[in-house]
Amino acid sequence: MDYILLFLGFFLVVGGIIGSFLPVIPGPPTGWLGILLLNLTSKVITDWTFIGITLAVAILVVIADYIIPALGAKKFGGSKYGIWGSAIGLIIGLLFPPIGMILGLFLGALVGELIHDHKNMKKAIKASIGSVIGFFFSTGIKLIVGIVFLVYFIKIVIENKDAFF
Repeated sequence: MDYILLFLGFFLVVGGIIGSFLPVIPGPPTGWLGILLLNLTSKVITDWTFIGITLAVAILVVIADYIIPALGAKKFGGSKYGIWGSAIGLIIGLLFPPIGMILGLFLGALVGELIHDHKNMKKAIKASIGSVIGFFFSTGIKLIVGIVFLVYFIKIVIENKDAFF
């Protein structure tokens, strides 16, 4: 059973990194589940404090992931229409990854802003750029968390290699 947990844990941690780019996969929670599975093996002494801290980090990053792109759009003068447009564009863009995601985000925000104020193309473009910057920033945060989770996972496996292998 330990080897199944080890394999599934590794798969989930790697999936967490992939999820930092694909909005369909919740990256940090997926990676955290991998860490949890590793700690549930009989070969690893479970550090529940660390498990709790990493869970809190995963939850905070998920919350921030929804807020940061909206803040990026708002910082660059975007409206609620642009924020909704960027979300819809990102979802449609998932059909054509990775360029479609970025282009969908940008075009969705642009269309939303133009619906809100069809006379101000310059403002709409600026808000769309803000949405894309926010998306890249939140993706970067998720990627960093995913890599930290993977490094922790590998470190624990190496420390317990005699028990596992």
